[in-house]
Amino acid sequence: MGNPTQSLGRRGEDLAAAYLEDRGWTVLARNYRAGPREIDLVTARGGVVAFVEVKARATSSGGTPLEPIRARKRRAVESAARRWILENGRPGVTYRFDAVAVRIRGSRHEIEHVPDAWRPGRH
Repeated sequence: MGNPTQSLGRRGEDLAAAYLEDRGWTVLARNYRAGPREIDLVTARGGVVAFVEVKARATSSGGTPLEPIRARKRRAVESAARRWILENGRPGVTYRFDAVAVRIRGSRHEIEHVPDAWRPGRH
């Protein structure tokens, strides 16, 4: 049996991907890796590619799920995004960094999508 934190993270990513797809986003990649750095979801809709960091929590205690996205994590996601753009980028596409918070309570969940959650270099 897997690590409970990894299991929660995977469930959060599954829920976030379904939530975004329901809103017209296409998931281009899941768990995209560039060396040790990873992007949870790479999504696209209407000329925008969003690099999405997903944070899942089993309860609302201990702050919001978005709080752990600190400067170091943002820099790691930005680094992986640069690699993804080198490999897959196209002219005329707008790139941004989104965050999705997933609060899971048993079989129920709440999702908060924060478009353009941060800008590169502003840590």
